[in-house]
Amino acid sequence: MDPRDSLEEDDFSGETLEREAVLSSEAFGRRVDQVVAELWPDLSRARLQRWLKSGELTVDGQRSKPGEKVLGGERLQLLAQQEDRTHWRPEPIPLAVVHEDPELIVINKPAGLVVHPGAGNWDGTLCNALLHHYPELSQVPRAGLVHRLDKDTSGLLVVARSERAQGALAAQLADRSMGRHYLALVEGVPTGPFEADGAIGRDPHNRLRMALREDGRAARTFFSLVERFRAHALLGCRLETGRTHQIRVHSSAAGFPIVGDRIYGARGRLPPAPTPALMAALRSATRQALHAAELYFVHPTHEARVTFEAPLPEDFEAWLLALREDRDS
Repeated sequence: MDPRDSLEEDDFSGETLEREAVLSSEAFGRRVDQVVAELWPDLSRARLQRWLKSGELTVDGQRSKPGEKVLGGERLQLLAQQEDRTHWRPEPIPLAVVHEDPELIVINKPAGLVVHPGAGNWDGTLCNALLHHYPELSQVPRAGLVHRLDKDTSGLLVVARSERAQGALAAQLADRSMGRHYLALVEGVPTGPFEADGAIGRDPHNRLRMALREDGRAARTFFSLVERFRAHALLGCRLETGRTHQIRVHSSAAGFPIVGDRIYGARGRLPPAPTPALMAALRSATRQALHAAELYFVHPTHEARVTFEAPLPEDFEAWLLALREDRDS
């Protein structure tokens, strides 16, 4: 997985960051990205690699690849544009904090909350809330975001409180050692577990959608059958990659659109002779029934694996209750 799946590279230019240093002879034979990451530990290695590639970080005045070896004695010069957070205003939006320590914060995001500010949508986001509750995040790229959830997907997100922690967590996303398990309520009932590995790219006919495309980016999702209902199923979903709308695209392509996800083919399916309670519950599903229920990773400081879980939100529990009562009646 490319780290850009978790931390988008569309930074707005803002203040200029300037630094300069001369490498010691002890750097001989080492990769330039490794040396500079040790030299400036407050900056993430991923960010430094990007600046090396763009030429904003030079070695003796020349652009250098991150993997190039140094001799020692070279002069490093950093002149880089940092993201402009002019529009990023702290806002006293409540946060459901599952865990916090000096290095990171784990948030249980509610459905309906946009994660990241953008053009025409600068207020009312998770980032605005984070900057209010944790002002130090104004010094971390993307206010500490490591990965994202769709607006109407609920569940767990990890936020880094330093560039060092952000880089360590992004690296775990890249090497797939960070685990993210979701629960999805879908229309239709699969016979058992299944795997989807279709490449995903932007839908050429609808910019709001993603689609399976031969020229898309490789994607793989593992689905397990958690609970059966008469015309629906509760699926466990494990991501191997992290493409935009990945679970929604893969489940729909397999014939099991997520309840409430009209963008990807949900049609409000009902079983024969449904109970009135089930009809009412499913008609209330105005967002996709997708929840990031479990998150695990190696802590960037004490290097032990940590696992976090988030209970299902009330609307999701109500859908399941109505489906169980309909099935058992």
